[in-house]
Amino acid sequence: MVSVYLDGHDFTYEVNELVKLFFFDDEISFIQDEKEYTGKGFLIKNHLLKVESDYSSIAIIVYDNDVISEYKVDSINNIDIKRDGIVKKIKTGIKQSIYVALSNILEVKVPWGILTGVRPTKIVHDLIDKGLDKNSIYDVLTKEYKLFSDKANTIIDIAKVQREYIYPISKDRFSLYISIPFCPTRCIYCSFPSNSMDVGRRYVDEYTDKIIYELKSISKYLKNKKMHTVYIGGGTPTAIPTKNLDRIIKNIYELYGKENIKEITVEAGRPDTIDKEKLQMLKSNDINRISINPQTMNEKTLKLIGRKHTEKDIIKAFALAKDIGFDVINMDIIVGLPEEGTDELANTLDEILKLNPENLTVHTLAVKRASIFSKSIKEFSMESQSTIENMLNMSRKYAEKMNLRPYYLYRQKHMLGNFENTGYSIEGKECIYNMLIMEEKETILAVGAGGVSKIYYPDENRLERVPNVKNLKDYLERIDEMVERKRMYIDTI
Repeated sequence: MVSVYLDGHDFTYEVNELVKLFFFDDEISFIQDEKEYTGKGFLIKNHLLKVESDYSSIAIIVYDNDVISEYKVDSINNIDIKRDGIVKKIKTGIKQSIYVALSNILEVKVPWGILTGVRPTKIVHDLIDKGLDKNSIYDVLTKEYKLFSDKANTIIDIAKVQREYIYPISKDRFSLYISIPFCPTRCIYCSFPSNSMDVGRRYVDEYTDKIIYELKSISKYLKNKKMHTVYIGGGTPTAIPTKNLDRIIKNIYELYGKENIKEITVEAGRPDTIDKEKLQMLKSNDINRISINPQTMNEKTLKLIGRKHTEKDIIKAFALAKDIGFDVINMDIIVGLPEEGTDELANTLDEILKLNPENLTVHTLAVKRASIFSKSIKEFSMESQSTIENMLNMSRKYAEKMNLRPYYLYRQKHMLGNFENTGYSIEGKECIYNMLIMEEKETILAVGAGGVSKIYYPDENRLERVPNVKNLKDYLERIDEMVERKRMYIDTI
């Protein structure tokens, strides 16, 4: 148990998210009075003090009734994050004091500093937009946000790659996400609203009809907008019959035209859903990017995580896609899967090196509450933070061998080791949609169960999230409500 006492402010959410990075497996309890602390375990105290026209923040760490660490940010006004607003500075100062006080006594590394958000690269884009140069941005990231040097340099480099794709920003341009929430089986780490085909097969035709209905309905409100990119994800879109996926793609072209679509990606993630007929259909429809996602190339782990295919199936599917003529194939792997260490990862990366894909996405395992894995994590052997770090460094070196450079990055809650997910690509083969969804500088309309539309207002640099319902049956029954939700926001762009 870790107790937290806040004095002079109530930024409970921000403090809780930061403290969880240091105490991944511990229960964190906020107390209203210091007397509630039992004298056992950790107590984190934070005091925000007003000093004339300024504030200071002091963090005190107590363990078994003894003060073991203390750090004070003397002046909130001196915090220079290049952003307006005293509240942002106060939150930053509070987190700085707690971060340093905990870092001084704990062995846990928190390489992303006080940043707890999903999209650290967004900060870099905002600072570039303000006219800051690379050195000034680096100083803000490392001195104010406390990022480790390598993380700061990585996201600065990624932002530089992204800007030629994201800018200039236009309110008359949008991208499209289509959710196909079906999979052959459910992987133990999955938290997405996906349905096993054993259960969902009887709904596929109706779901296809509803997707097309939603696409047609919202197209009426987008006459003056141009479609930029399309991403068909899930789930595993190739889990549904070829004819269903073909209908969806052809309707996208019919409704929105092909001439403005810069890129269209289909997740063909599970090799046991890929065959010659399906790949030829995708190719004939001018799909220019697909993903074939092994997650691991180790047979034992594939069985453990709930996959019904083998390493040979992955290699065979990749070769078939190349023979049919796909120029850009992405492969996903997950670092930190149960019972996997550096040897297992090296085997996976060796096999991927032989295949030489144009894109490689390296995920760090995130233990989500909605996953099967979260309920049984204690049954498995998991690697230490230092080993996860070594594995991510190994992945980066293999990416360099394949001439792949990082082009997008994001973080998730409950990630092992406080690390990140990184997308690597051959220069010029980057997935535009991945950059857009992460940096949130373009409207993305999502159709299908679990899809979340993000309406972007460039003049205000503001985003509105418009979610569809996650449950498959609810989506089928409430499709008109999903259309109306989006219409209300599309009309305001």
